[in-house]
Amino acid sequence: MDYKKIYQDWLENPYFDQETKAELKAIAEDEKEIEERFYRDLEFGTGGLRGVIGAGTNRMNIYTVRRATQGFGEYLAESVENAKAKGVVIAYDSRHKSPEFAEEAALVLCANGIKAYLFDALRTTPELSFAVRELGCAGGIVVTASHNPPEYNGYKVYGEDGGQLVPEDAEKVIDKIQQIHDYSKVPYLPKQEALDKGLLKIIGEDIDKKYIEQVKSLVLRPEIIGQTGEDFKVIFTPLHGTGNMAVRRALAEAGFKNVYVVAEQELPDPNFSTVKSPNPEEHEAFTLALSLAKTIKPDVIIGTDPDCDRIGAVVQNKQGNYEVLTGNQTGALLIDYILSAMQEKKQLPDNGVVVKTIVTSEMGAAIAKSYGMTALDTLTGFKFIGEKIKQFEATGEKQFVFGYEESYGYLAGTFVRDKDAVIAALLICEMAAFYKTKGMTLYDALLSLFEKHGYYQEGLASITLKGKEGMEKITDILKQLRMNPPKAVGDKSLKLLRDYGQRIEYHLLEDREEVLTLPQSDVLHFTMVDGSWFCVRPSGTEPKIKIYFSVIGKSLEDAKSQLQALKDGVMAIINGML
Repeated sequence: MDYKKIYQDWLENPYFDQETKAELKAIAEDEKEIEERFYRDLEFGTGGLRGVIGAGTNRMNIYTVRRATQGFGEYLAESVENAKAKGVVIAYDSRHKSPEFAEEAALVLCANGIKAYLFDALRTTPELSFAVRELGCAGGIVVTASHNPPEYNGYKVYGEDGGQLVPEDAEKVIDKIQQIHDYSKVPYLPKQEALDKGLLKIIGEDIDKKYIEQVKSLVLRPEIIGQTGEDFKVIFTPLHGTGNMAVRRALAEAGFKNVYVVAEQELPDPNFSTVKSPNPEEHEAFTLALSLAKTIKPDVIIGTDPDCDRIGAVVQNKQGNYEVLTGNQTGALLIDYILSAMQEKKQLPDNGVVVKTIVTSEMGAAIAKSYGMTALDTLTGFKFIGEKIKQFEATGEKQFVFGYEESYGYLAGTFVRDKDAVIAALLICEMAAFYKTKGMTLYDALLSLFEKHGYYQEGLASITLKGKEGMEKITDILKQLRMNPPKAVGDKSLKLLRDYGQRIEYHLLEDREEVLTLPQSDVLHFTMVDGSWFCVRPSGTEPKIKIYFSVIGKSLEDAKSQLQALKDGVMAIINGML
């Protein structure tokens, strides 16, 4: 149907509320805005929904949430045995409309006869994953847009293993959603009726306690926490999100006594008013924490994103200045710390495996292999790491030890099946305490790893291209790079092109091809003759094209110089296409 007709239907249909209609009347003279809101349905990607909050089929609102939930509920009823009785657990973050969207989802499920477990207040995404498994549910929903700007919200769905749905299953949900053309046909049960019928159950502290107990079970050297005691200081910022209670509780119960929270960023704030972006990947997010550090002089600074699945760490370098570690660096440190502690306790499994994504540094893989562990790659997205854990459990072929991605996501243990910043916060603090007993900072430990495994440096560039035109430009860039890949970047010749869209690996210098075993994805990975690489892919959650870079240098200075040259060369090629 033409977008103008759909817009008119939303204005006239009695199903849509007056607030929605007033918002739509206000844009009556803005043809481009009407097109943006109605030219398509908000895309339910492999991770779920994510978009700007507002009225329209291409926006996050109670109607698009209801429609998505109906599709998800129908998928579960068909795919999971006894799904209605097992139910679905629902969590939400601190964003605008998150509580409302979570409740709407619950009441649509209840109208379908599916039991809904709804958290009594905001909770972290990893606790949602845990709760799916703990309650034996058929699936889970979390209302969050992670670290997107304040005007966004989102909706992620989980399978009965507690992991995000992989593409094959997500496609089945998408198919169900796309069959729903009339929003007014989605069933909905009033809240009191859902409670009276026992279909809606409110949950909270009981799950919290069990989750924190499991998190604490991952401590590797409990004696270290007691040893450093009063001398060890942590500054923590939840960046106005869900991590405030969970991270503080885990650290306190594990024995960390001096945790200082950035007061201005402690409480939930859907506008994230103290930061440009509530993202620990952005150095600016730590401005207030670094200000507090002048008086506290912490051993480590940590910050979590709004739904607390990502975490950043800040440490002091040799000059006493604070350095924000990259996701790759924190991952490398954690792999070495976990494996060294397991080795010390003679607990290293013979079939142990570390899982990372194709855009993550090879440094972690090198460290894993030095301990006799296997390192495996997956496509970008933690759902693929969760899928691997499920496979290992089924076959017994491998034992999962650690999983991570460069975008600040980490997981130890298997009781959660998504990246978990609560677990990572505890392990980072324990690791920093351990190195303190050796007279080292985490930065000292990182330099030691560089000396042993090579001076790896990585970078990321993003180009934001919004709206329909932006999507077309992103598609065109990938097409041009695929059809006419660069033969060299600067003085570095291209050796290998992995085209995950075509699932072909091109060995350019040998003029031969191999089939890639990973699933199809619109990603291009270029490797140069010296081992440096760059990778180009569209973001799955934002209107961006992302470019990843990695080099290995002879020294830190050499690596940084090489990284800048690679970045400059690649960005010149891509900007030329724009």
